[in-house]
Amino acid sequence: MLSDDTDPASGAAPRRWLKDAEHIDAALYTAIASTPTPSLDRAMRTISRAADHSKVSMAAAAALALTGRRAGRRAAAYGLVSVATTSTLVNVAVKPLSRRRRPDRAAERVEVARHVRMPISTSFPSGHSAAAFAFATGVGHVMPRAAVPLRALAALVAYSRVHTGVHYPGDAVVGSLIGTAVAQIASHELDQRRAR
Repeated sequence: MLSDDTDPASGAAPRRWLKDAEHIDAALYTAIASTPTPSLDRAMRTISRAADHSKVSMAAAAALALTGRRAGRRAAAYGLVSVATTSTLVNVAVKPLSRRRRPDRAAERVEVARHVRMPISTSFPSGHSAAAFAFATGVGHVMPRAAVPLRALAALVAYSRVHTGVHYPGDAVVGSLIGTAVAQIASHELDQRRAR
């Protein structure tokens, strides 16, 4: 006789796996929240706020368009289309289906010095992380070298959302993966349109 762990019809194993993943995610959040990092707190708060409404990406797009000539303008366009597509998908289709509540910063004793405004949307996935990685991936499709610092910045944005207490690490990881995947699809579509 098969146990629940090996019986595919039971559905118990996937549920247990998901529960374990949630426990690890919560434990990582708690570990980050309880680790004193006064020298990082202000920087992470600043980065998190700068990523609101993709302001960092728009500033980078403007810099690329002004200094990167034709390739820079195309890279900026690919990046911004990727952000718009990703943000729409995450905010209109994915977040409304999620029931995950935002972390309880008070219960986890996240330092007030880290706090940014707590969004009212559901926690999963991180829209900031998705948008930041979408922009970096879209730009990288046209200008791979420019994508290196942008991906590093995207990673900082994703981490900043956990550091400031508004997301669990899993929210940021999945958001980053969604942004990367959507940007790859969007960039491919833009290439197809250019080829016509």
